[in-house]
Amino acid sequence: MYSLQSMGFLVALWRIGVLVPGRVHLPGLFNRLLMLVTVSGMLQRNTCSKFNQSGLLLMHVTPRYRGHRANRRVVVRGVAAMMLMSIFHSSAQAQMALASAINRTARFRALSQRIAKAYCQLYLNVQPALARDVLLSARHMVAAGGDELAKGLNTGPWPADIAALLGGIQKHVDILNSLLTMPPTQESVRAVALQVDKFLITANTTTETIEKLSTAGSARLLNTVGRQRMLSQRLAKNYFLVAAKLGETTTPQQMNADAAEFKSTLSGLAKLPITTTNIRNELTLGEQQWVFFEAALRNKPDESGLKNVATASERLLDVMDKLTGLYEVALKDVLG
Repeated sequence: MYSLQSMGFLVALWRIGVLVPGRVHLPGLFNRLLMLVTVSGMLQRNTCSKFNQSGLLLMHVTPRYRGHRANRRVVVRGVAAMMLMSIFHSSAQAQMALASAINRTARFRALSQRIAKAYCQLYLNVQPALARDVLLSARHMVAAGGDELAKGLNTGPWPADIAALLGGIQKHVDILNSLLTMPPTQESVRAVALQVDKFLITANTTTETIEKLSTAGSARLLNTVGRQRMLSQRLAKNYFLVAAKLGETTTPQQMNADAAEFKSTLSGLAKLPITTTNIRNELTLGEQQWVFFEAALRNKPDESGLKNVATASERLLDVMDKLTGLYEVALKDVLG
C-alpha cells in the first residue's frame, strides 16, 4: 500500500489540475498521475524487475535508493515535481503567441488558393502526381492550423468575435472538403474556386481582427508579408482557371493587380530596419524566384506554360513561407 504522504501528494497534484481549467490537458495529467502511482508503489516494494518497461531514469534510480525509506520519498517527490513541470510546460507551449496566430490565419489565405490551384491542375492533367501531393499537403496544413488555433493565445482563450470567425473558417473548410471528394470536372472546379474565395475572405477578416489585438504597428507588417504567399497562389490559380476557360471577365485585371502588389511589397520589405541578414538573403532569393514566376505567367497556357507555372508557384510559395517565418521570429519580442 502507498503511504499517506504519497497519497496526499497525489491528491494535491490532482487538485492543481482541477483548479487550473483550460491550462492543463487532463488526459495527459491522468497518465502522469498514473505513472506516479506506479513509481511510488514500485519504490515502496523495492521491486527492480518491473522497472524494465518504465524508462531509463527509473531503472537507474531503483538500485541507488533501495531500502532507504526517506530517500524513496525524496525520489517520489522529485519524479512528481518533474512530471508537474512537464505538464505546465507542455500546456504553455500548446498555446501560441500573437505573432504566430497572425501567421497561421494569414497562411489560410494562401492555402485556400493553393487548394483550388491544385484541383484545377488535376482537371487540366498538368503534372497530376505533383498536383495530388500539393492538394494533400495543403489540406493537411489547413487541418493542422485549425487545431493549433483552436487552443487560443498564450494569454488565454480567444475573444468571442475571433472565436466566431474561426468557427466560420471551419465551416468553409467542411464545405470545401465535401467538394474535393468529387473528381475534378468543369462544374466541380468552378464550385471549388467559388468556395475557396469565401474561405479567403473569412481568413483575411480573421487575420486583420487578430492583428488588432496588438497595439504595435509591426503586426501589420507580418500580415503584409504573409499576404505574399496568397498572391503567389492566386496568380497561379487564376492562370489555370483561364486555361480551363473558367476565368471571370475580371480575372486578367485581378492578375495584373496581384502581380503589381507582389512586386511592390517585395521591394518595400528590403528597405525596412527590421530586415536582418537572414531576411535579406531570403528576400534576394524571393526576387529571383519572382523573375521566373512572372516570366511563366506571361507565357500562353499551353502544356509547357502550365508546367512552368505549376513548378514556379510552388518554389515561390516556399520562399515566401520561409520569409514570413523569419519575420514572425523577428517580431515575437514586439508582438508577444
